[in-house]
Amino acid sequence: MVSNMFSDLNMPSAKTLVSTVASVAASAIVVRSIVRDLVPYELQQYVFSSFRNIFKTFSSEIVVIIEKYDGLVHNQIYRAAGIYLGTKISPSTQMFKVSMPKKETKIKTSMASNQEIIDNFNGVQFKWRKITRHVESSTSQPSSSQTEIRFFRLSFRKKHMAMVFDSYFPFILKESKKLKQERKTLKIHTLNGDSMRSYSRGGSLWKSITFDHPANFDTLAMDTEMKRMIMDDLERFVRRKELYRKVGKAWKRGYLLYGPPGTGKSSLIAAMANYLNFDIYDLELTAIHSNSDLRKLLIGSPNQSILVVEDIDCSLEFEDRKAKEPALKSIQSSQESQAQTVNIVPQQKLSQVTLSGLFNFIDGLWSSCGDQRIIIFTTNHKDRIDPTLLRPGRMDLHIHMSYCTPCAFKTLAMNYLGITEHSFFPEINDLLEKTMVSPAEIGEQLLKNEEPEAALQGLIEFLQRKKRESEEMEARKLEGERDMGKSEV
Repeated sequence: MVSNMFSDLNMPSAKTLVSTVASVAASAIVVRSIVRDLVPYELQQYVFSSFRNIFKTFSSEIVVIIEKYDGLVHNQIYRAAGIYLGTKISPSTQMFKVSMPKKETKIKTSMASNQEIIDNFNGVQFKWRKITRHVESSTSQPSSSQTEIRFFRLSFRKKHMAMVFDSYFPFILKESKKLKQERKTLKIHTLNGDSMRSYSRGGSLWKSITFDHPANFDTLAMDTEMKRMIMDDLERFVRRKELYRKVGKAWKRGYLLYGPPGTGKSSLIAAMANYLNFDIYDLELTAIHSNSDLRKLLIGSPNQSILVVEDIDCSLEFEDRKAKEPALKSIQSSQESQAQTVNIVPQQKLSQVTLSGLFNFIDGLWSSCGDQRIIIFTTNHKDRIDPTLLRPGRMDLHIHMSYCTPCAFKTLAMNYLGITEHSFFPEINDLLEKTMVSPAEIGEQLLKNEEPEAALQGLIEFLQRKKRESEEMEARKLEGERDMGKSEV
């Protein structure tokens, strides 16, 4: 009875308790309204931020942000984390991405945007979240009003900081490199439309497709000694990292492939890519607007890659550009004024890549922004190329892609007909010495019949016809020269 009496004295009634809570809540609302109306917004944010920072000091968790880009270049840890976390998909994962590129047999998994994955390393739990945000761009272009920002958010306990940098990140880099090599599929890359605008929005400069070209050095229609020389040169290049560093040179090599059409320049590039397992980046100079854009494309191509500039003599007309500049500006201004008159979009800007910009791209300061790169130029007319482009350091090795030789024909006969010897070979070899026929033309003739004897007989007739045409053309040329001599007399 006594205890009940004291209990009644110490315990407030339910009605009193509810009244007190309601009074506190009402007071809080009034204070909040006064603060919001009278206290400046900046001061409110400062106070709230201070409170948050105070609470954070007592938190045992730390957060690391891994952005996609480190300045102008890709962040290697971001790339490695993307590959590594793609293997950590589990039944508890709510959302992830799958892909299966053309001509591939394995399904690839990767982490979806704004999703979370928990990884365990050496008994420690690491929480990853891939974040994609769209922010307003500073550019005035309507189509570029938003920029995409991508980064990983990694959280873990503070006491594991040393483990993250000394063990966990090196482990991710090593594992991603191994995974990339195991499932690497060669790709050929081309410019991503208006690549500079895409780049400014956080997109990629390049777009790619699986490269499944069957060419290799065994099937390449070239002289055996030439093939061996090229393979030896490639092998020396890829293993000489320390030598290049020792002598103070960027770890890159330039090749010039020159010769008539159909002599196998593209096939040689494919064979080199397959031999080294390097991706190909097809650089169309006429689609690039400025030297700075060219530099960005160079930086945007990774190590262990082949950059290809085809028909360099046609890509840019360096020699008479200065003479044409006034006319080009006049045409461009005319197009722009016409576009404004009829309310249409003007044509794309003319390429302003200069010879000095190309030099800087090949062997200037910017050429050192990357390792183990090969730059290949092709042309049908070597004599049309500016001599300053041809020197070592820019085009280190010049490879002449000639018309079909007896050695090259033997490879073609094996590729198309599956034979290494035939009684027709001596006659064909003799005709090849007297005619100028490309390997592509020979291959086309061998495709016309699956029976070796019939195919070779057709090839002989084709070569005889080409020989007669060549002799007739030479005769007409001599006759024209004689007539010209007589007219001069």
